[in-house]
Formats: sequence, structure tokens, C-alpha cells
Amino acid sequence: MSNKTTDKSYLEAVNEAISEELASDEDVVFFGEDIGMYGGAFGAARGLWEKYGSSRVVESPISENSFTGIAIGAALTGLKPIVEIMFMDFITLAMDQIVNHGTKFRYMYGGQVTVPIVIRTPGGGGRRYGSSHSQSLEGWFLRVPGLRIAVPSNPSDAKWILRYAVQDKNPWLVVESKKLYGTRGKLGNGLRLPIGKAEVLREGAEITIVTYSRMVHESMEAAEVLKAEHGIDVEVIDLRTLNPLDVETVFDSVKKTGRAVVVEEGCLTGGVGAEIASRISENCFDILKVPVKRIAAPDSPVPMSPVLEDFVLPSAGRIISELKDFL
Repeated sequence: MSNKTTDKSYLEAVNEAISEELASDEDVVFFGEDIGMYGGAFGAARGLWEKYGSSRVVESPISENSFTGIAIGAALTGLKPIVEIMFMDFITLAMDQIVNHGTKFRYMYGGQVTVPIVIRTPGGGGRRYGSSHSQSLEGWFLRVPGLRIAVPSNPSDAKWILRYAVQDKNPWLVVESKKLYGTRGKLGNGLRLPIGKAEVLREGAEITIVTYSRMVHESMEAAEVLKAEHGIDVEVIDLRTLNPLDVETVFDSVKKTGRAVVVEEGCLTGGVGAEIASRISENCFDILKVPVKRIAAPDSPVPMSPVLEDFVLPSAGRIISELKDFL
């Protein structure tokens, strides 16, 4: 493979990953609503139906539970399905198939079967879609045994983690922030870091921010402002995956800074931040100078009003304000 890197948008990276998997492995099939001629609600499937045909790119009825179940059955027979759930909010309709079947079969049958399925879904808010199209529900799935969860924050990870997941024998949930689809970056030739390894994007000495997906960008912006305008030195960690969860990188950072802040877009109560904060407290208690802080959305549906949505969702400005108070 060439050593050249290519600049692509996040959305183009996802499309390229699916196309390359369809081209390289005839067992890969793609299920989802409007992924045929229309190319998907956000364009992730654009051009794939024309290139690979309706037997590989299967446009599904509006029944998430049904086509997710079909995909799980296909995985049990040896195929490698990719499923697109148009909005993460709609994944609630497929919870039975994912939680009670797709993630359990390998354990129930003592490893005699595997379920190599990848469920992709656009999550999060920021696009004025309202309460039923803007949720970040990955915290629900963090507690499901057997389910791998990816939360890529950049085009390169979006492509290469997806390609890895398609060929893995475990079921995967890949959460793609809608607000990141237009962001651009270098794709490279493969994963720069192994699956399950978090990345320290910015080194710092005073506070550790642990975050993922779109909040990586908000946290990096906040860290730069805090350093330039207030002299506060922030370390930023991009988790990349929630399962596997790289707690060792997090612990090493917290042992250096003595302060930990977890930033997520989802609601505060029972979220990803609660789990990470708990693990930090359990393992780094003697080192922490202050209790672990969480920055998240309030326990409220995401409003459609631009002013209200901007108020509810965490932002660089809010991170700056809360970290100044935190110190």
C-alpha cells in the first residue's frame, strides 16, 4: 500500500471504508434505510448501491428491529453485515436484537458461533433536529457485555476503526457524530494506534480532560484558550473506543496532573463520564487533589431552538468557564 496520506472529510472516510470492505470481501453486506439510490440520510452510502448492487447494499424497510435482526442472522451464517441506523435515537427500536441476541449468542453457545456485525449510527446534537433526533445514547450500551463501542473523533479513526470492526468477530457499535461529518483530516494507511488504545492529543501538567467524539474538538479548543489566556496547562485524552476502554492511559495522566475532568455530550446522570469518574476515583484516589469533575449535558431532552440547544450541549466556552472554577 502507498505511504501517501489523503485529506478527506469524516463522511468521505466512512463511505470509503464501507466501499473498500465491500470490494475486498464478498461476505460483507450493507443494510439500512435509504442507503440505495438516495445514498443514505447523510450521504455515507453515496454511490455504493450503483457500484455493488442491491444484493450487497440492501435497502431496508422502516423497521430497525427487523433489519437488525436479519443482519444478526446473516452474521450467524458467516456474512459480515454493516448496519446503518439512520439516527442513533432510532436504535432504541433495535435494542432487543442488539442487547438480547447479537451480543449474547457467542457466550450462550460457548464460542461455537460468532456475530461479526457492525452497527453504525450518527449520534449527538448540534444540528437543530430536536429531541428525538439528537441524543447521545452510547452510555446505555457501555454496560452491555460483549459489545465493542467505537467513538471516533477524526476521519482517520472513522475509516480505519470501521474497517477493523467489519473484520472483527465481535459485534461493534460505531457512533459517528453528525457534527463531525464535514470535518477534514489525513487518512493515512491504517490505524496509528491499536484498537483499545486512547490517544493523548495534548500534553499538560495541571488538569487531565478525558473525552471522545465531538467533545474532543471542544476540549482541544478550550485547552488552547486556557493555556494562552489563563496559563492553565491542560492534557487532553481522546478515548477513541469505549469498549475496549483504555483506563491505563487515563490513570497515567491523572497521576501526573492530579486533577481529572470527563467531558461528554450525553446527559450527566448514568453517562459515560460517571463510569470513567468512578474508575479514576477507585484507582487514583490517593493522587487526586480534588474530586473528579464531569461536564455533560443536563438531564433534559435536546431542544430544537438554536439558543436552547447551544445552552444545553457542552461547548468550548463552557469547558473554559468550568475549568477556571475547578482550579
